[in-house]
Amino acid sequence: MAQRNAKTVIEQGEMRRAQWGVVAITVALNALDGFDILSISFASPGIAREWGLSQSVLGWLLSMELLGMALGSIMLGSVADRIGRRPTILACLVAMTIGMFGAGGAANLNALLGWRLLTGLGIGGMLAAINAVAAEMSNARARHVAMALMVIGYPLGGVFGGLVVQNLLIDRDWRSIFDFGGVLTAMFIPLVLWRVPETPAFLDRTQPKGALVRINTILARLGHAPVAHFSPQPAARAALLDLFRPHMIATSLIITFAFFAHIMSFYFMLKWVPKIVVDMGHAPHLAAQLLTWANVGGATGGALFGWGARALGLRRLTIITLAISTLMIIWFGSGADNLGLLRVQVASVGLCTNAAIVGLYALAAQRFPTQLRATGTGFAIGFGRIGAVLAPVIGGYLFEMGFGLQRVALLMALGSLLSALALSLLKPDRDAAQQ
Repeated sequence: MAQRNAKTVIEQGEMRRAQWGVVAITVALNALDGFDILSISFASPGIAREWGLSQSVLGWLLSMELLGMALGSIMLGSVADRIGRRPTILACLVAMTIGMFGAGGAANLNALLGWRLLTGLGIGGMLAAINAVAAEMSNARARHVAMALMVIGYPLGGVFGGLVVQNLLIDRDWRSIFDFGGVLTAMFIPLVLWRVPETPAFLDRTQPKGALVRINTILARLGHAPVAHFSPQPAARAALLDLFRPHMIATSLIITFAFFAHIMSFYFMLKWVPKIVVDMGHAPHLAAQLLTWANVGGATGGALFGWGARALGLRRLTIITLAISTLMIIWFGSGADNLGLLRVQVASVGLCTNAAIVGLYALAAQRFPTQLRATGTGFAIGFGRIGAVLAPVIGGYLFEMGFGLQRVALLMALGSLLSALALSLLKPDRDAAQQ
């Protein structure tokens, strides 16, 4: 009989209430990321009006924290695999808090660009770290559900943010959005210190001084019996180069490209919907309401995906969802004569595109091994977010060149289609599990 160790206790044991509590905090942290990212989308009509920004310049502003996220995911994902998930999350929260308050007090465009870049760095590192925490605090049976819950936190943050912003924008300006976000972000620092321990899987792999004592303290907190042994074959220290070794390179490149292509389509919608709606002649608070509906659809899609993956398989359902996302974005581009139909369109796009994001995150957690999970996820998200950076910029230039909404939406929807085609090259779930 195999010895009990930190890895087998979590993997094969019961999913305790305290573990679900940690997963719930990762959901809340992802919701916070969602609000912090979308804050610039909510604020963009007011910023463009106050500072007289062109569509192309606004596109760069909408992309700046996404550039920071790309850098943060690549650099801080590997940091989380070296120093730990918990300290990485705390450092990212501090950076995000400073960035949000700085954006609220920005006096000019250059200052705002800098503060959004800092905020994005924190968000990027946070996403890689909480993805690893949600995976490593869950047992094998609950992991797909936990990952789905974590990912739908993002649109839930958009829903919450939209409801708050609709009221803020009635009698306040765009700066109040960032001030509110700064206060909210700061409140998570003591919560993480109090309720989120380091993952036993990380301590089991790295084995720092006193690791076994720390592991047993955490296991007791989670409601599990102590262990007397580390895993029999501790993994080597994670390095970015390991992603490109012969047994991992195909997986790394496919998942990274799939993130890149779909996120381009995803962020075109999230970043440009408020400005598109205002340009249609609607008030800014109604534009915020429409983005809220996109996130309601996103949260619903994420929940449905977590349920459907068990029946259809993770890879297959992700490919199907990406294909439908392509069609929904094209449908949005056809325009709508009234707010009611526009709500249905953006909610449908949000449902499908965010469900596909859930699938991509879950595939990263499934296909990268423990010692490379945060590094691999961070790399895929980081380079994938180059697509996110490009999406608002490309959209801005296309609009400025005179392209209509239908044509722009058709071009930007191709990212989701290319993502689906890339994932078709991955081994099926059963073959990957056997490997």
